[in-house]
Amino acid sequence: MSTLETQAPSGTRVITQSQAVNEALAEELRRDSTVYIIGEDVAEAGTPFKVMSGLVEEFGPERVIDSPISEPGITGLALGAAMTGMRPVVDIMFGDFLTLIMDQLVNQAAKIRYMSGGHFKAPLTVRTTLGATRRSAAQHSQSLHAWVAHVPGLKVALPATPADAKGLMKAAIRDDNPVVIFEDKMNFATKGPVPDDDDLVLPLGVADVKREGEDVTIVATSSMVYVALEAADLLAGDGISAEVVDPRTLVPLDRDGLIRSAQKTGRVVVVDEGHQSYGASAELAATIAAGAFWELDAPVQRAGALDVPIPFSPVLEDQTVPTGESVYELAKGLVR
Repeated sequence: MSTLETQAPSGTRVITQSQAVNEALAEELRRDSTVYIIGEDVAEAGTPFKVMSGLVEEFGPERVIDSPISEPGITGLALGAAMTGMRPVVDIMFGDFLTLIMDQLVNQAAKIRYMSGGHFKAPLTVRTTLGATRRSAAQHSQSLHAWVAHVPGLKVALPATPADAKGLMKAAIRDDNPVVIFEDKMNFATKGPVPDDDDLVLPLGVADVKREGEDVTIVATSSMVYVALEAADLLAGDGISAEVVDPRTLVPLDRDGLIRSAQKTGRVVVVDEGHQSYGASAELAATIAAGAFWELDAPVQRAGALDVPIPFSPVLEDQTVPTGESVYELAKGLVR
């Protein structure tokens, strides 16, 4: 898998995505006494992925709260707290369990500001995971970000790098609207440079060009950014210059940024780990097709997960999601 720059330029240091998220949460807990974390195994265990290790020792069990196994209860309590002045961070262990909180998230959090005429707000952050190839089978491997991105009133972030994970988490906590952050569970050990700035806040709705190119644009979300970079390396061997663009957030979406890159290269492949049918890749492709129609030299192509439940078999699971090789072949065919 191709990686982003792991050397530490001046004013940065190289840390893992897990450490970056931990830093963001710690800094916001110190900065704002209304911030707290609630979820299953977030305190003593530091989550199953150890992302929150050490937080309960500094901030205590009143602000890093181990909850019973009740995702609807956790989210309902947090939403009520958010409406009355707190800024809770709800940890949903696996993104698959969003299915259990759809009422609290979709019918309540996303709509309360509209239904109250602005009297109530819901500064609620829900952090959860996405991504397959961890051998966790069909109920712990889904990428459901398109579900919540479809709901007006919710913001949706998909960080790919440690720096993005930190900056977007801090922005989400400070936002007065409900934000769902999806972190690919396969990326927690990924390393990258993160600015030393304790107040690194990345605005929601600003895409990032991870690699400059001239011949084809690869728009990629979350861990698919690394798949896109691998494909770009393979394309470079054929003399094809690929630009890799990471939207970073689906809602709000940096439509202008995506369109600018498409206008520059004239060819686009969209890569997303969600199931391809009715997924995020379709919205991204439609945005580009409409906004850059006159500059496109070929139809926008998409690469997504196969429309099947994620298999437990490693051999089968690896065939269900885009790879660097498959994206390379798709982009090469588009250019040729």
